[in-house]
Amino acid sequence: MLTDLARTFGLFVLTAIAEIVGCYLPYLWLRQGGSVLLLFPAALSLALFAWLLTLHPTGAGRVYAAYGGVYVGVAIVWLWLVEGIKPTLTDWMGVSVCVLGMAIIMLGARHP
Repeated sequence: MLTDLARTFGLFVLTAIAEIVGCYLPYLWLRQGGSVLLLFPAALSLALFAWLLTLHPTGAGRVYAAYGGVYVGVAIVWLWLVEGIKPTLTDWMGVSVCVLGMAIIMLGARHP
């Protein structure tokens, strides 16, 4: 059970990174004057994101809902490490609420 949870969480983190990269590169092109060539790795990253979502063993709706909690946390870490903006206490509080929600969804009782 713990191994499955760690695997799922790690897969969520990889999925979030792929999505963020896929969205951040066009942002660099459109808002920061980056090269239009950034759209090619962005498209590949978004394709990877979609593929990674298919690797989860449970229903798509539940996966998307739980993934959202991890995405929020990864996005705040991205803000800090890539954009150089230190997260605030309220950022971390929001991440905690989202990750708690993700855990409730993933660990909750299942009905056939």
